[in-house]
Amino acid sequence: MASTLVDTKIDTETYRLETSETPSPTGPLLMDLSTAADTVAAMSTTWLKLNSTAPIHVQLEGAPIMPENEPFSGAKKLRHLLENTNELVVCPGVYDGLSARTAIELGFKSLYMTGAGTTASRLGQPDLAIAQLADMRDNADMIASLDPFGPPLIADMDTGYGGPIMVARTVEHYIRSGVAGAHLEDQILTKRCGHLSGKRVVSRDEYLTRIRAAVAAKRRLKSDFVLIARTDALQSLGYDECIGRLKEARAAGADVGLLEGFKSKEQAASAVAELAPWPLLLNSVENGHSPLITVEEAAKMGFRIMIFSFATLAPAYAAIRETLLRLKTTGIVGTPGGITPVKLFEVCGLKHAMEVDNGAGGEAFSEGV
Repeated sequence: MASTLVDTKIDTETYRLETSETPSPTGPLLMDLSTAADTVAAMSTTWLKLNSTAPIHVQLEGAPIMPENEPFSGAKKLRHLLENTNELVVCPGVYDGLSARTAIELGFKSLYMTGAGTTASRLGQPDLAIAQLADMRDNADMIASLDPFGPPLIADMDTGYGGPIMVARTVEHYIRSGVAGAHLEDQILTKRCGHLSGKRVVSRDEYLTRIRAAVAAKRRLKSDFVLIARTDALQSLGYDECIGRLKEARAAGADVGLLEGFKSKEQAASAVAELAPWPLLLNSVENGHSPLITVEEAAKMGFRIMIFSFATLAPAYAAIRETLLRLKTTGIVGTPGGITPVKLFEVCGLKHAMEVDNGAGGEAFSEGV
């Protein structure tokens, strides 16, 4: 089928979207999974509203390849995945150095720093707006700097930790820390985990001031930082309000959307279709308030990023508790045979440290480890 160029007006700028067919403006918005998937599949290119100086339209065929040996380019790497591929970017939730190192060891193409995990691991507290900018930035900085040639890091940015000035400062700190992208939400400042009941959100106008402040901050730094607009309004204000908020966030310059807490798979697929070709992120929290959606299902629906907020935190708690209970009741830890101190340190960069020392003429490891 021949391509059709479609002009669409967003935020006073005209963008040309190349699609395999022109979507009907009168088509139904609510549809089953197969219809939603077909709607998203009709888009023959990936489209992102880049918030720098000009829009970019990237043809997937013959698209440039991101150099894997380019350090400190997490935002560029993330944008490359979104603009030049059709793949779903799968991001395991990590919260400390070891969980991040393990994800890197297994070859994940992107990581997600979970706010709940950061709050639990660094502060020993629940996800109730207790962690602030310094806590989140320091953790993100540590994770992003583990491997300068490694996968890009997406981070939780909560509400931005204040008004527009504070939101801008948060974005600037995240960018300088090497964070590739982050989601900014519309909960009140005394927020809570997105999969708890009783969430309250600010007005749409106040939410948009946060988005505009974040967009302006990344533009000032001329950064490729991927801003993800998140709404938690589904629980209190309903689906239509969520779509309205995300559309206005898109117009204000957000790169990706996130509707938190889908109530059904059909609702998730409909959101992708309504907001296409704008990329959407899916937050998967097993045993949370949303139905379980697999990676394969999310890809078929047309989601572009999928984060797993509790992917390492929940299993870590289960394993730690089981081990400590064994120690308490039997007097032994029961560490698996292959998990030696050397193995753990290798996961955390032991070989690289040895190479640095040896390359500089050091003798710290002349007798091995």
